[in-house]
Amino acid sequence: MSVVVRFAPSPTGFLHIGGARTALFNWLFARHHGGVFRLRIEDTDRARSTEAAVAAIVDGLRWLELDWDDDIVMQSSRAMSHAAAARQLLEAGHAYRCYCTPEELEASRVRARAEGRTLLYDGRCRDLAAGDVPAGRAPALRLKAPREGETVIHDRVQGTVTVANQQLDDLIILRADGTPTYNLSVVVDDHDMAITHVIRGDDHLTNAFRQTQIYRGLGWDVPEFAHIPLIHGADGAKLSKRHGALGVDAYREMGFLPEALRNYLLRLGWSHGDAETISTREAIHWFDLDTVGRGPARFDMAKLANLNGHYIREADDLRLARLIAPLLERALGRPLDDEAKDRLVRAMPGLKPRAKTLPELADRAQFYVAPRPIPIDDKAKAHLDEPARELLRALPASLASAPWTETSLEEAIRAAAEAKGVKLGDVAQPLRAALVGATASPGIFQVMEVLGRAETLARIADAAPG
Repeated sequence: MSVVVRFAPSPTGFLHIGGARTALFNWLFARHHGGVFRLRIEDTDRARSTEAAVAAIVDGLRWLELDWDDDIVMQSSRAMSHAAAARQLLEAGHAYRCYCTPEELEASRVRARAEGRTLLYDGRCRDLAAGDVPAGRAPALRLKAPREGETVIHDRVQGTVTVANQQLDDLIILRADGTPTYNLSVVVDDHDMAITHVIRGDDHLTNAFRQTQIYRGLGWDVPEFAHIPLIHGADGAKLSKRHGALGVDAYREMGFLPEALRNYLLRLGWSHGDAETISTREAIHWFDLDTVGRGPARFDMAKLANLNGHYIREADDLRLARLIAPLLERALGRPLDDEAKDRLVRAMPGLKPRAKTLPELADRAQFYVAPRPIPIDDKAKAHLDEPARELLRALPASLASAPWTETSLEEAIRAAAEAKGVKLGDVAQPLRAALVGATASPGIFQVMEVLGRAETLARIADAAPG
């Protein structure tokens, strides 16, 4: 059987981190099996759905590099097909007209609550005689759900799950105004899109029972279900705003790389032995539903940051330079020229080993592109007393004939220190303060090579004018 899956978000906000993991699992399952991954926007809630939310979802998926097959399906465009399926259920005797008003339904629930009975719809219109039909009321259509026996789902993650049919009432499938309801629309769309596997959060498990009954009423094959546990915070509680950013766009703004977020989301509820860093190629090769766990996964920002640091270290230097350039331009209040951009690329090998996010990488890189005279913090100023400045003033002569490479520069500085009868650190620390404006940086000789002869000598002159 050819695999066809879908990601079907509602466009009522950003691409939630849980939704991103659902999309990832669907995408990987399709790619693993050589199948099809489709995107459907469930925009039937017209009051809450927005074009901005649709754009955010699409942008988030593209940033995560989760490409979908075929055109995007907008659920709202398929309302006629949904309504036709409801009429098909009615004609087959698997649905009926319900004339209850919202006020009558609410009054019934109030009585049931007071009497300690279930709040499920009592089916009063299920076998309504023709003479008892209220005049002038447009009816809704309800599914005539089985009242005896059980509905069973053989879930690829949750296992065999059973519910007694008496616990499920006759849900509305078509409202009195002719608009379809969620469960009917989902079934019709999944059938018409030839979906073979429905992979989604386990908060939809109850819907799966109702949808199975609709499938059977229509005489359609039921797809395989796989309901994955929700993501919880590090404290074990359901993920919420208090745990931090929830939208994919926020993680992008915080400076996480898409491959890092994909890798981290993959490991939230799925495993392959002890593997922690998993490439996309490996993920496609290894992923299947058999090793998706049943328990909730815990989101840990510190673990994500550590994983992001790994991917920053592995990333191409030019790509990283281009990613942090806008951050630096914002911080400096001016665009970077070509020389500064080139300097960033050459500086990356010394910068990226210690950074965990792009803003952190940009902060570490800022001294390379800062305009002269560069700012010098108080700790660095402590290394620029008069004896130290005197050592710096002597350096240009020592460096005049040195090839401008890290190795040659180190040799020249060591020789200069020996000539002055001081330790290398007595020269290196003031030099770092002059070139970086701080007491910590990548190797100072590497810094000199990246800055270049002219910039290095100019910064020395700024710190130790003579």
